[in-house]
Amino acid sequence: MDSPRWLPLESNPEVMTKFVNCLGMRPTWQFGDVYGLDPELLGMVPRPVCAVLLLFPVTDKYEAFKQEEEEKLKGQRQEVSPDVYFIKQTIGNACGTIGLIHAVANNLAHLEFDSDSPLKKFIEQTSKMTAEERAAFLEKDESIRVTHESSAQEGQTEAPSLDEKVNLHFIAFVNVGGQLYELDGRKPFPIVHGKTSEDRFLEDAAEVCKVFMARDPQELRFTIIALSKD
Repeated sequence: MDSPRWLPLESNPEVMTKFVNCLGMRPTWQFGDVYGLDPELLGMVPRPVCAVLLLFPVTDKYEAFKQEEEEKLKGQRQEVSPDVYFIKQTIGNACGTIGLIHAVANNLAHLEFDSDSPLKKFIEQTSKMTAEERAAFLEKDESIRVTHESSAQEGQTEAPSLDEKVNLHFIAFVNVGGQLYELDGRKPFPIVHGKTSEDRFLEDAAEVCKVFMARDPQELRFTIIALSKD
């Protein structure tokens, strides 16, 4: 059986904010663009920031690095907090939604939800599951799929067809227990990037984003979005 495919979400903060609001997250926190990684531009981002999303091109260089990183970390065993919520991506083009779930599920203490929020319900129902079980559960979640589809149609650029190969990928950065985690549903596990704090989180996540950019210096297709308190 082929794995399901969704339409890709545009890297548009308004679309993302509307997406999570439609799923019952209250608009006390909003997604917004990060226009650059130097201190001045990071200084313009409203604080506090509880999650950062990075959209980047999946190039041959990146794929080679990903393979190498996986082999290396399999031998090293990282210390990953049991409090980290991680979900695998089994649905084609769903990386935007996976990124949003990672951003929200790891910040339940900060964010506010309506009592009947389908997003909060999904996170609570899957809280004790493995990353693979969560992925299978998402494939069956109609409310998230329908909201994803309508959000994917809403961006400023025309949504590509379901079968078009999209070589851009979303990942999320979050702070769980004072550690900076990279959460990517295409990877087998979360990646630990060292210590962070609420005050330093955006700057620390920006440093990791710079490494992604340095890997493909010819590439311009990078977008960074922060989830900030409104």
